[in-house]
Amino acid sequence: MNAHSKFFLFFIALASAMGGFLFGYDWVVIGGAKPFYEQFFEIADNPYMQGWAMSSALIGCLVGALIAGKFSDRFGRKPILILAAALFICTSLGTGLCNSFTMFNVFRLIGGFAIGIASSLSPMYIAEISPSDVRGRFVSINQLTIVLGILAWLIAEPVAEDATGEMIRLSWNGQWGWRWMFLAMIVPAALFFVVGFFLPESPRWLATVGRRDAALQVFDRIGGREYALAEMREIEHTVPAEPQGGFKTLLSPSLRNVLVIGIVLAMFQQWCGINVIFNYAQEIFMAAGYGVSDVLMNIVITGITNVVFTVLAMFVVDKWGRKKLMMLGAFALTVIYAFMGAAYYFHVSGLPLLIIVVLAIACYAMTLAPVMWVIISEIFPNRVRGVAMSVATFALWAACFILTYTFPILNHSLG
Repeated sequence: MNAHSKFFLFFIALASAMGGFLFGYDWVVIGGAKPFYEQFFEIADNPYMQGWAMSSALIGCLVGALIAGKFSDRFGRKPILILAAALFICTSLGTGLCNSFTMFNVFRLIGGFAIGIASSLSPMYIAEISPSDVRGRFVSINQLTIVLGILAWLIAEPVAEDATGEMIRLSWNGQWGWRWMFLAMIVPAALFFVVGFFLPESPRWLATVGRRDAALQVFDRIGGREYALAEMREIEHTVPAEPQGGFKTLLSPSLRNVLVIGIVLAMFQQWCGINVIFNYAQEIFMAAGYGVSDVLMNIVITGITNVVFTVLAMFVVDKWGRKKLMMLGAFALTVIYAFMGAAYYFHVSGLPLLIIVVLAIACYAMTLAPVMWVIISEIFPNRVRGVAMSVATFALWAACFILTYTFPILNHSLG
């Protein structure tokens, strides 16, 4: 692969991974704006409404993830990615300008719809354009943009530690600061929308629907003529033996076990619990003895940790292998969570608890976070990859909804 081909591949991987950036930003901005919009909508003392505000987007995620594969198999990956960008623009404007809690959640649902599409299609698209020897690294770019999006919401200033609910509601942050957190997403969403028109269509999708010459042209730009011919031979050898795409096809004996693996891995990535730390950082760090003025700095620290170890994962995922990293992450998080639970049980607070949280995020960022997306974007056959990714991503967001909605209720009940 020459320098021009590498640049071309990096450009289209980075451009398509803008969906991951918007996914990360939109997913975590709700946690950053939480202390302000709760006071504005007067739901600070209602754990059920708090849980709904945090998890309403997940309903949209479920729908978006479920239809993304079917539509992308029918119309191609590129137009559906552009649709996701348009929906991100819509949710940014609507959520930032609304004045009622109902409309806030309507636009959060639209944002979730965009997240569901982007989370399913972006890693799959990157996997389909990347050569096998660097596929893990390039798919991990999507995870890197997600964690960069998580950092990008840090816009509004933190509230003073002794501020009351009424003081927060009447402050600039309480009236407008949280709105700008959402409105800021218009810039990357518009960029993603424009750049989307310059992306090539997935060559594997083109080959699957019989557009051989177009697929060959894209493969040629990625890796040269020999690489293009080799990839086409492999696709043409496998496609005739594969069943036609569709949800019913996934239940066939030849695909059932692979689908179960994808679903279990997707749910496991969520039920390892890291998203609770990001979405409910305020409660978690305050329970660890930190004041509100220190919470933002702690979130910055955890966000930087997330980025650093995601970059590290990009360099080892193709060398160490997917399975080894998944097993390592599962074992390490088991040990870390045991220490974290003990720390809360024995009322250990402050810096020791922060270190444990940072270790958990570092472990997750290097193992389960990027590797799960690499695995589920690789294991499904070409003909059913879109719908299979949809089902796996649907399972991921269903698990995430259960986790996110129940946490404030459990926190309120158990203390």
